[in-house]
Amino acid sequence: MTRRRFYAPPADFAPDEKSATLGTEETRHLRDVLRLRSGEEIYVFDGAGREFHCAVETIARDSTALRVISEVEPTRPESPLDLTLAIALLKHEKFDLVIQKLTELGVKSIAPLDTERAEVRLKENHDAQKRVTRWRRIALEAAKQTGRAFVPEILPPLSFSVLFERPTEESTSADSVLRLMFAERAGTSLAEATRSFAEQPTGIVALVGPEGGWSDEEIELARERGWKIVTLGGRTLRAETAAIVVTSLLQHRFGDLA
Repeated sequence: MTRRRFYAPPADFAPDEKSATLGTEETRHLRDVLRLRSGEEIYVFDGAGREFHCAVETIARDSTALRVISEVEPTRPESPLDLTLAIALLKHEKFDLVIQKLTELGVKSIAPLDTERAEVRLKENHDAQKRVTRWRRIALEAAKQTGRAFVPEILPPLSFSVLFERPTEESTSADSVLRLMFAERAGTSLAEATRSFAEQPTGIVALVGPEGGWSDEEIELARERGWKIVTLGGRTLRAETAAIVVTSLLQHRFGDLA
């Protein structure tokens, strides 16, 4: 039987983890779409990798009170690969597709990038906040659909230069983080770029450029900072296609995509 899965962030669980509360959107889905009632059993994941078997206690207008029966294994295991995919900002429907598919493929975080040739320029901070809120909702729905108990982090849009500092700051060993820029020129094959990583890297940060490609200055800056430049085959891929292909290849090489 397919699990009826809902989402509640860790903050919505009681400190003793014996009860939890569903928010407005999840309550609406439980009550109005699935037409569940008190006493019925559901599964709730917290977006941080944990999942719980719960019983519905009371359903209100904007919330649902739950009794936690037990913690369970998520329906799908997380990939062992700690992968951040940083991609240049794309038009609405393209970036929505990228968020959805990368979540399905098991990425840990997605970083929208403001690059020299990006298709989109965010006009103000309010615009960026609205986009991030939308992308996080898409990631949550994709995680729910695919059985993940972990929802990828969607970072606020970053400038190209700011991203360079993140892997070193967030890893205990910068040398064990594999940093790859995927470009249409001036690179080596993925096999050659990853040959020195015979063992599992502690993390991978992969950069995918915009439709217009990376500028020469961006490629050289990445190379100077120690990033490996990778070129995929002889065909030019659309940015959204490249993001999906890159994630699939890295999950096959280092993750759980057999």
